[in-house]
Amino acid sequence: MSQQKIIAVVGATGAQGGGLVQAILADPSGDYAVRALTRDTTSPRAQELVKLGAEVVQADNYDEESLVEAFTGAYGAFLVTNFWAHMSADRELEEAANLASAAKRAGLQHVVWSTLEDTRDHIPVDDDRMPTLQEKYKVPHFDAKAEADRLFTEAGVPTTFLRTTFYWENLANGWGATRDADGVLTLSLPMGASKLAGIAVEDIGKTAYALFKAGPAEYAGRFVHIAGEHLTGEQIAAGLSRATGERVVYRPLTHDAYRDLGFPGADEAGNMLQYYTEFEDYFTGVRDLTEVRRLNPELQTFDTWLDANGHTLPTK
Repeated sequence: MSQQKIIAVVGATGAQGGGLVQAILADPSGDYAVRALTRDTTSPRAQELVKLGAEVVQADNYDEESLVEAFTGAYGAFLVTNFWAHMSADRELEEAANLASAAKRAGLQHVVWSTLEDTRDHIPVDDDRMPTLQEKYKVPHFDAKAEADRLFTEAGVPTTFLRTTFYWENLANGWGATRDADGVLTLSLPMGASKLAGIAVEDIGKTAYALFKAGPAEYAGRFVHIAGEHLTGEQIAAGLSRATGERVVYRPLTHDAYRDLGFPGADEAGNMLQYYTEFEDYFTGVRDLTEVRRLNPELQTFDTWLDANGHTLPTK
């Protein structure tokens, strides 16, 4: 039996990284092994990965030396940052710089970097259609990741740039339908009649795994845009209605009204959804579902995701 190639997975106990860990461990070929990176190896999620057969090691995106140690001896790595843990573009760039440098120092042969578009390519900072945030960004968690892309290129790390999108799981975690004053379940995403590109988070991991298996000769230096389905707010509401057994009405807010909701990151979320709305043709256009399905034949539609996860949708 040939030696397994080790894939180091940043954020292995989180959403995207967790999906990749599951995909690797479920592969009957056994060609790849998982090295799961986490800040706390004693956490219940980390210990569950140990039981499933993953090697679990301690590392922190803010500690480059810990990353180098964790990457050493691995074939490749999946790299991701979590803006929502701190909501700071500067901190996200600091994480990305450490990841790129550590990947180079460890001599990784293939990196898949989870990234997003730079919204300022479409809406310049001085464009008043939406507010500028953190002094120089329109959608900081998009723009900072896009800025970080060059760090991997400049370091000479063989990198595939995996551009992701809205998780269907968000609809079960505060972004979905809520009851209005009359008790009616209402979806208020400010998308108008535009289509939202969404994906089941585990499909990000499965697609990333396909990129590793295809290898850097085919995918290093390339941008791969992914989604599971492109749906209007009305279509999303219809799916939620089927899943909950209760009518969900789509009443989109304006982008300004959404930004004014006052929850942490409401301005960021409102800007993101405005970007999705105003640049629907671009954003859904580059996410060719046929191509994504070629990489990941198990790619879930929204209805498929709802069949498995509809019970997680809040209806209170």
